[in-house]
Amino acid sequence: MSISSRQSTLDSFVPLTVRGSTRRAGTARPTTTATSIASQDIVCAVSESRGVSSTVGLAFVNLATAEVVLCQICDSQTYVKTITKIGVFEPSEILFMNTAKESKLRYIIEENLPEPILTFVDRRCWSDKAGHEYLDRLAFPDEVDSLKVTLGGNYFAACSFAASLKYIELELQRVFASHSLRIKFEPSQGSMTIDLATIVSLELIQNLHNTKSKDSLYGLLNETTTPMGARLLRANILQPSTERVKLTARYNAVEDLSTKEDMFVSVRQALKGFIDADKVLTSVILVPTKRTVQYIEQSVNHVIMLKTYVSAIKKVYQALGAAQSEILATIRELCHPAGHRAVEEMIEKTLNENITYQSKPLDLRNQRIYCVKAGVSSLLDVARQTYKEANADAAELVSKLEETFDLSLDLKYDTARQYYICIPTGHPEPLPEIFINVYRKKNRIECQTLDLVKLNQKITDAHNEVISMSDQTVQGLLHDVCTEVAGLFRISEAIAMLDMLSAFAQLATSHDYIRPELMATLTIKAGRHPIRERIHSSKFIPNDACATPQTRFQIITGCNMSGKSTYIRSLALMTVMAQIGCFVPAQYASFPLVHQLFARVATSDDLDANVSTFAAEMREMAFILRHVQPRAMVLVDELGRGTSTTDGLAIAVALAEALLASNALVWFATHFHDLARILSERSGVINLHLAADITPYANKMTMLYQIAEGPVPDRRYGLELAKLVDLPPAVLEVARNVSERMDRLMQRRNSTSRAVVIARKRKLLLTLREELVLARTSTMDSASLRQHLVKLQNDFALRMAAVDQEVNLGSGADAEILEGQEEGVRRILRWIPLLLLAAQIVHLRAFRLEHLYLQILY
Repeated sequence: MSISSRQSTLDSFVPLTVRGSTRRAGTARPTTTATSIASQDIVCAVSESRGVSSTVGLAFVNLATAEVVLCQICDSQTYVKTITKIGVFEPSEILFMNTAKESKLRYIIEENLPEPILTFVDRRCWSDKAGHEYLDRLAFPDEVDSLKVTLGGNYFAACSFAASLKYIELELQRVFASHSLRIKFEPSQGSMTIDLATIVSLELIQNLHNTKSKDSLYGLLNETTTPMGARLLRANILQPSTERVKLTARYNAVEDLSTKEDMFVSVRQALKGFIDADKVLTSVILVPTKRTVQYIEQSVNHVIMLKTYVSAIKKVYQALGAAQSEILATIRELCHPAGHRAVEEMIEKTLNENITYQSKPLDLRNQRIYCVKAGVSSLLDVARQTYKEANADAAELVSKLEETFDLSLDLKYDTARQYYICIPTGHPEPLPEIFINVYRKKNRIECQTLDLVKLNQKITDAHNEVISMSDQTVQGLLHDVCTEVAGLFRISEAIAMLDMLSAFAQLATSHDYIRPELMATLTIKAGRHPIRERIHSSKFIPNDACATPQTRFQIITGCNMSGKSTYIRSLALMTVMAQIGCFVPAQYASFPLVHQLFARVATSDDLDANVSTFAAEMREMAFILRHVQPRAMVLVDELGRGTSTTDGLAIAVALAEALLASNALVWFATHFHDLARILSERSGVINLHLAADITPYANKMTMLYQIAEGPVPDRRYGLELAKLVDLPPAVLEVARNVSERMDRLMQRRNSTSRAVVIARKRKLLLTLREELVLARTSTMDSASLRQHLVKLQNDFALRMAAVDQEVNLGSGADAEILEGQEEGVRRILRWIPLLLLAAQIVHLRAFRLEHLYLQILY
C-alpha cells in the first residue's frame, strides 16, 4: 500500500511543504465551466488561530458578482479541508496577516495550489469588530440578523471578512454600495453543521452551569491520553462526519480495540509515552526573526521532545500487531520503523541515547546540558565540566553548612531562584545571619547564602555557554529534520486518530455502549442520555425512539420536570456520538446521516444583545428556518413561553408548519397541548408524552420519565398540584367546574369532520406501508416475522375502528366524494389479511409488499 493510499484511509491528505524543502513548479490544472470560477476576480482572506489547534477562517469575495462566502474550519495539522475549500474557489489573490509570513499554512498553500499570489496585509485590518460593522452595512437587510448569529460564533471568519474588504477598499480602490453584497456562510463539506447556540445549549464542549465541570459531551468522551487526540475529539464533536464509509471504518476500529483486550491495553500504554507532537513539530519549522538565549534554550528542549516523540512511535507499531480493521492497519503501517528511520538516524548521530524529556526544572536543565553527544566539540566538553563542577560545589556548600550549624538542610531548585536551601520547621530561632533571602512557609523555611547565590550565577554562565556551543549542532539537526517533517505530521495525525478511537473503545467497554447502525430511519431501543447517565448512575431511566418519514415531526408533551428536555437532548447527543464514530448508550440504535443539527433549547436571555427571552427565541428560530434542510435534525423546547398563551400557540403552530414542510427530523417539546391536536392530521406528525403519576391523598407527584404514545392524559395536573398545596376546597371546586366546561366547549368546537376522518385513515395507511417496508428489510426469522405481521394487522384494525367510533359520519354536499374515498380505505383494509397470507407463504424479503400496497391504493 502506498503512502497516499494509507493516508486516505484515515482522512484525505495534502502534502506538506516545510522549511528546508524545495517548492515544486506550479502547474495549472484543467478547468471546466461547472467547476471553475478562475476567470472571475476572487479575493480570499485566510486567518488562523495562534495555538496548536488549527482553526481557520476563510472569506471569499467575488468582485464580479458581488458575492461573499465565509467559512470557519476546524482543520488538521495538514490543513486538508482548508486547501480543499480554497481549491474549489481558485482565488486570484490570497491575503495573509503580515505576522503570518512564516506560518505553516502559508507554505502548504504555496505547495498545493497552482501558483498562488500571496499578499500580506497589516494586522490592524484583521478585526472581528470591523467584520461585524461591514456585515451591518453591506449585507441584504433581511439577512443581517441571521448572519450576525452565525458570524458571532466564528471569530476567524469575521476577521478574514474584514481584511478582505479593507484590502479591496485600500488597494483595489473599490467600494461596495450599502446592502449590496450576497453574503453566505458555508460549512466545510462532509461534516454536520452545528451552530454556536446549539453547541452551547446541548453542552457539547462545556457545561452550561460550570465551565470547569466535565459534565459535557466532550468531558464525557475525553478519555484520550495525548493532546493531539483531545484536539481531534473536540474538532470531531464540533464537525461530526456525514461520510458513511469513514464512520463504518471507525466503528470497525473501535470494535477491533474493544474486543481484543491485550491489544487495547498495549495501545493505551503506548499512547501514554507521547508528548504534544503537533506543538513540537510546529516549533521545529518556525524560525524567529531575532535569535535570543531563550530561543536557543527552547531549541534544545524541542530536539529533546522530538527524540521522545520519535522513540514512542515504535511502541504503537508493536501494540497494533493484532489489528485487523482498516484504520488500525493503516495507522500501524504509518508507524512502521522504516517510515521514520531517517529521523531516528539524525537524532542518534547527534543526541545522547539516554536523553529523554523531563518535566522537573532541574532535570530538564541537566538534559539540555548533556543532550548533544560528547566529542562533538572540545570547548563544549570543557564548558560541561565547568557546569558539573559548579553543581558539585553547590552540593558541597550545603553539606558544610549542615555540619557548621547542626541543621537538617535540603538543596532544592526552581527556575526563578535556581538553587536554594530548604530547612524543616522546628529548628532553634533565630537563623544564623549567613542565611539570606528567607521565606517562611507553613512547614519549612526557604533561604540562600551569598556563596550559593554566587555559585548559581556561575552555574548559569556555564549553562548558557554550553547551550550556545550546542546551538550550531542543534540547528543543524532541526534543519535536517525539516526535510522529514511531513511524514512526522502524518504520524502525529495517525496517533491522534488512534488515541480518539481507543478512548471510544474505553467508553464502550466501561459504559456498556453498543455499535450503532447507519440506516434511513432513526431507531433507538433503551437509549440513555450519556451525560445524565453518568451523573445519576443507575437511577437513569432509558427510553425508546423511532423517526421515519411518516413520523418525522414528533410533538412531546408533559408537565414541567417530566423529562421532555432530557429526552430530546439525549437523541441529539447520541446522534453526534454516532457520527464521530463512537458507540452509543443504548441496547440498539440506528441513525440516518444528519447534515445539520439545530437546537432551540436555551433557557437564559441573550444579555449581550439586550433582547428578551421571546425575542431571542424568535431570532434563533428565524436562523433555523433560514438554514434548515431535509437532512437536518431540529430540537425545539418550550417555544413561546415569553409571550401570551394565544400568541405563543399561534407562533408555535406557524413555526411547526414551516419545520414540517422542511422534511427535517423535528422533536418539538411544548406545553401547548393544543399544538398536538391542531397538527394531528398532518402527514408525518405524531404525538408523544412523558407522564407523571399523582398519588391521591399522598401529597405526591411522581415523574415516570418514560416516553409513551399519544397526547398527555387529561389528569388536570394543575388542579392536582393546587390540591397538594391545600387551596380551599370551594376554590378548587369552582376551578374544576370551569375547566370541565371549557373542555366541553372546546370539544364541541373542534368536532371532527368527515374530511378529517379520511385524512386520519390515509395517515394510518401511509404508516402501515412504512412498517411493511421496514419489516421487509428486517433480519427477523419467519416465526418472528409472522408474529410481527399479525400484530401490525391487529393494531391497524384497532386504530381504524377507533377513528370510526370517534365521530358520526354525517351527510353533506360532498358526501358522495367522501364516501368514495372511504370506500377506497375500506378496500385497502380488506386486503390486509391477504398481505399477511402472502408474507406467510413467500419469504418477505423477496415479496414486494409496498408494490402490492400501491396497486391496492391506486
